Amino acid sequence: MEEKIRVMIAEDDSLLRNTLSELLRMDPALNLVSAVPNGEQAIAEAHILKPQVVLMDIQMPRLDGISATRQLKEKSPEIQVVILTKFGDDENVFAAIKAGAIGYVLKDAGLDEIRNAVKSAHHGDGAMNPALVARVLGEFNRINKAATETRQVFQELSRREVEVLECISAGMKNAAIADKLCLSEKTVKTHVTAIFKKLQVNDRTEAALLAHKKGLTLS
Repeated sequence: MEEKIRVMIAEDDSLLRNTLSELLRMDPALNLVSAVPNGEQAIAEAHILKPQVVLMDIQMPRLDGISATRQLKEKSPEIQVVILTKFGDDENVFAAIKAGAIGYVLKDAGLDEIRNAVKSAHHGDGAMNPALVARVLGEFNRINKAATETRQVFQELSRREVEVLECISAGMKNAAIADKLCLSEKTVKTHVTAIFKKLQVNDRTEAALLAHKKGLTLS
């Protein structure tokens, strides 16, 4: 007889948590080992109970589902996470993908869909509600477009100028930049002038705002 899949639920809504618990207990292939109200408790109990799949809400107190997913995958990469989400929460779903979640189901999904998502995750296969697919693909395309625009904006800058711009965006003055990059202040000023010209900005504030807007941060 095949061993039951060990499942944990992390959901702060007690009604939904209890409903999901009862529904999963009805499936003979699943073994519900725990149902917890926050991500912090999920991390603690997962270490002891070693679930194979965690049904994880995104919005929870003490530790949200995205952070909990990231920590779970870092400590126990063998645990698969299926995110419980609501329609339209595209940004958080995308963040959960980057955190390591493998499956995504809407909170109002039917029992069969939730069960299948858990079983698919256990076998290492992703599962996503059809209503989410187009929206998540759209988010990926948006991020890719933004990355392309960022490359185009900064492609005229030399590597050293990018380093100086990173420092400017972090609020550093020329003396501090010179010290950090082992340059003279005169050289830094030359780079700053070149950056302003290439980015078509008037001052440090505009340069910093552009850097932040396009995702350039101090490494």
